[in-house]
Amino acid sequence: MSEAIVQLTGLTRSFEQGGVRIDVLRGVNLTVAPGEIVALLGPSGSGKSTLLQAVGLLEGGFGGRIDIAGTDATALSADERTTLRRDRIGFVYQFHHLLPDFSALENVMLPQLVAGKSRAEADARARDLLGALGLGERLSHRPSQLSGGEQQRVAVARGLANKPALVLADEPTGNLDEATADKVLGQFLELVRGEGSAALVATHNERLARAMDRVVRLHEGVVA
Repeated sequence: MSEAIVQLTGLTRSFEQGGVRIDVLRGVNLTVAPGEIVALLGPSGSGKSTLLQAVGLLEGGFGGRIDIAGTDATALSADERTTLRRDRIGFVYQFHHLLPDFSALENVMLPQLVAGKSRAEADARARDLLGALGLGERLSHRPSQLSGGEQQRVAVARGLANKPALVLADEPTGNLDEATADKVLGQFLELVRGEGSAALVATHNERLARAMDRVVRLHEGVVA
């Protein structure tokens, strides 16, 4: 079997609130295989976003070990973690967070340009992704000119722009109505599978979770 894309070993995270210690993650062990799409299921406040922040190397303060594509991320410097995050991980959030003054095409080109791609390469890749998501006629539109579902599809394309080994999605359809959520999630899963990426998708929706390869549950700070 190929090397795991994500390997979490004894992951912990605690916060102090009003002088009281709150243990959000209590020793999470989790493996995500190459190309596997895993639903991280749990109610609001269960720590799903905290776990994704850890896997995405977005903040410190975690105990335990985080391996990304065979690299012990907890042993890296801040600059090395930034490089690993840029080159191997894509993000899709509940709210699209698109840059309002840039077109759909430009929003998907930008992370590629930051990663060192030429404008021609970034343009071609962005057009391919947006076309696959049914947005080929909306390339020049700014976020304010797009529907909620269209905005989130642009965010999906942006998350996949740099061909990440791992996509982290935090309630990616949480702001959409049920019909639109189903459509966007279906396109997201089809595109991730087509790209060969692995994905860890946080959700509280049991129905949407069942569309993925495997469901794990975060309960009282541990994964079951």
